Amino acid sequence: MILDIAKKCRSYRRFDAERAVSRELICELVECARYTPSAANMQRLRFAIIDDERCDSIFATLKFAGYLKDWDGPSLKERPAAYIVICSESELDTHLSIDLGICAEAIVLAAAEQGVGACMFRSYDASAVRDLISSPDMRPHLVIAFGYPTECVLVEDMKDGNVKYYRDADDRHIVPKRTLDELIID
Repeated sequence: MILDIAKKCRSYRRFDAERAVSRELICELVECARYTPSAANMQRLRFAIIDDERCDSIFATLKFAGYLKDWDGPSLKERPAAYIVICSESELDTHLSIDLGICAEAIVLAAAEQGVGACMFRSYDASAVRDLISSPDMRPHLVIAFGYPTECVLVEDMKDGNVKYYRDADDRHIVPKRTLDELIID
């Protein structure tokens, strides 16, 4: 059931850098996005796959885990193995933002189903990312990092309205979520 996949689909920030994510699998994730709905069926999004020597360069543009002030990001052995940069020829507008969200969620859910972890980034150096993709006319909107997770990410009920994720004493990544009762409006 999709709920089971959604429950294991977390934002992972530490991966097994020695374990490659195949290009075939990354292409399957883009294939999944290809079948998602698109506003007015315009299908304006494009997908740059980074799974080569450019991985180090794109990693350097990313800002990891803003709430974890004492953490500088993954070590060399924990870095993502591949990336998808979701792009278009235009700036984000309302319809394109909706398409972006639909495609990105389809991609990370499909990755989770295959046992691959993902983390979406909107905090990156857009100019540097644009230089890394093969089509200079494309504008990057979202970077998704992929790899086989090496960290434990757990969800807990939010306490006192605090949305900040954190690492506990056992170095597990804890993500507070609102309860179902808080989300549903009667």
